Amino acid sequence: SDVIESDLIVIWGANPANNQPVFMKYLYEARCRGARVVVINPYLEPGLERYWVPSSAESAMFGTRMCDLHVPVRPGGDVAFADAALKRLIERGGVDPKFIDEHTENWDQLVAHLESLPMADLLADAGLTEQQLDAFVDEYERADAAILLWSMGITQHRHAGEGVRGIVNLALAKGNVGRNGAGLMPLRGHSGVQGGAEMGAYASALPGGLEPNDVNAALLAERWGFDVPAHAGLTAAEVPEAAERGELDFLWMSGGNFLDVLPDPLRVEAAMERIPLRVHQDIVVSSQMLVPGDDVILLPVHTRYEQEGGGTETTTERRIVFSPEIPRQLGEARSEWRVFADVAARVRPDLGAKFTWSDNQALRQEIARVVPLYAGIETLAETGDQVQWGGRHLCADGVFPTESGRGAFSVNNLPSLELAEGEFTVATRRGKQFNSMILGEVDPMTGAVRDSIYIDAADAAAAGFGEGDRVTLRSDTGSYTGQLKFARLPGRSLQVHWPEGNVLIPAGPQHREGPSKVPDYNAVVTIAPAIAD
Repeated sequence: SDVIESDLIVIWGANPANNQPVFMKYLYEARCRGARVVVINPYLEPGLERYWVPSSAESAMFGTRMCDLHVPVRPGGDVAFADAALKRLIERGGVDPKFIDEHTENWDQLVAHLESLPMADLLADAGLTEQQLDAFVDEYERADAAILLWSMGITQHRHAGEGVRGIVNLALAKGNVGRNGAGLMPLRGHSGVQGGAEMGAYASALPGGLEPNDVNAALLAERWGFDVPAHAGLTAAEVPEAAERGELDFLWMSGGNFLDVLPDPLRVEAAMERIPLRVHQDIVVSSQMLVPGDDVILLPVHTRYEQEGGGTETTTERRIVFSPEIPRQLGEARSEWRVFADVAARVRPDLGAKFTWSDNQALRQEIARVVPLYAGIETLAETGDQVQWGGRHLCADGVFPTESGRGAFSVNNLPSLELAEGEFTVATRRGKQFNSMILGEVDPMTGAVRDSIYIDAADAAAAGFGEGDRVTLRSDTGSYTGQLKFARLPGRSLQVHWPEGNVLIPAGPQHREGPSKVPDYNAVVTIAPAIAD
């Protein structure tokens, strides 16, 4: 409802037309109510320029113009652009001084920092002109309520934290938080990511998103009756590195496919071969299951819609939505949670009674007890039943979940974006795909095939290439051969499809964002004619 009620939706480093198509229905409804849409991205995705919404007869037939302004920021230039936009907004007096004074902190430090940055340098780093900057600030300044939305185009950089904080700075400066039609909206990928994270299904969190420390671990241990680790685990990117060092004897993977999703897949494959025992639990056979090993066990499991007692998913807007069970049995497949419970009971028979849930309803009751945010999940039983944790708005009335109760402005370091002569920045794009498992051979939005290499026509001409020419990209990690496809891109930037292009992406701690440890899915490459086979 906030998207529909907004005056301005800023889509930053995201391609919902391909990756979150359901969102486009709500963007269409917002457009019908008069909302403006700004897209900040190196490439203006065709689906964000014009989209055919199937639920609207008019749009399905004629299409709907979705974008009012495209800001073609260069890859990695988002931090500089966010700083430039806020600097210009301050110069114009376009911020909300009352909200800043009553509900935020660190404003003076940020203003002093921005004053020290020459606008010409910020624009050069962003790859934009002053006119392009002013066009965006015009849109943002006059909008009473704006939503700033971002996805992997922001988060999959070494400086991802700075990028997100730059967006947050812009929202706080105009009080676009915690009220109707306004807010900060990270777009997630898989429909199970949000709820999984909130249950603690990542390396640096316990259920409820609690920090893994002695206090929180003790609280869970008291509730469950067994010791709970008080330290962070390995992230997905760190697992192959640990295997490479010979530190893993056993790997149990529930879903996922390291071979397709992580940088430098050849290195990942070699690392996985070193793990003596691997268990892969999934609904489909994936390429990583075929990597040789001493012992590899495959466990077929139900989809979440086939689980006994139905299942839930948590949407981007924090709605916990119930889906009833689809009663069917395929071969030996079992519900994933039942596999975990049975193994746990056999490993620790003294605790077997703690893993005797009868169905998913019993698990939802357990979640409601352990994760207070999810209170109400135990009441969900019919199609469409849902609860929204935190209410309609987080940070309502300008009250933030911080020690001071205020939202904090951040001073961000600008990343180095220098390229040597003949070098390009290459970014990986998701193209037509579903949940990272089903990949289309042709992207219906762009007409590109799997091995297309997107390049601006001016860059291609300067390098002596034409559209359709086969070329090879080389990075310090690997090489990739494909055919050139012309696209409107900032100078010296390329795009290739993921996961094929992951062979170019370097791995290792120095190529990840610091706190989150998310890999940087961009690389520096050179381009040369492909050598005929």
